[in-house]
Amino acid sequence: MSLQGGCFCGAVRYEAQGMPFNSTLCHCTDCRRISGAPALAWFSVASTDLTWLGGEPARFGSSPGIERSFCPTCGTTLTFQDSRWPEEIDVATASLDDPNRVPPGDHTFVRSRLHWMPQCDGLPAYPSTRSAGLGEEEV
Repeated sequence: MSLQGGCFCGAVRYEAQGMPFNSTLCHCTDCRRISGAPALAWFSVASTDLTWLGGEPARFGSSPGIERSFCPTCGTTLTFQDSRWPEEIDVATASLDDPNRVPPGDHTFVRSRLHWMPQCDGLPAYPSTRSAGLGEEEV
């Protein structure tokens, strides 16, 4: 599968090859603050399957072992990478040319979900990470 996308102003473009996995709608405080939105949709691809086609994103460490990238011109959030899993990279779903191609498959960090944003889509909801498993939502 080939997915293309980029930032709002068009200065940074990318192509993600391979099959996306771990598509989620993340409700963690960091993702909310970095995007200015109540949640941020991500999908993962193998790190080697993401190619920058035009422009180069700026990067910063948002917390220990976490690197995020964004457009240095318009600020669009583009990627998230955790040093514990260097073989994969998360891409901001809404930065795709066609975000409908990779809908979220679950919700993560729902313990941080804003109370005024109800979850009513029937998708699995994880209190924190997917690997921590399902549990009672703590809101």
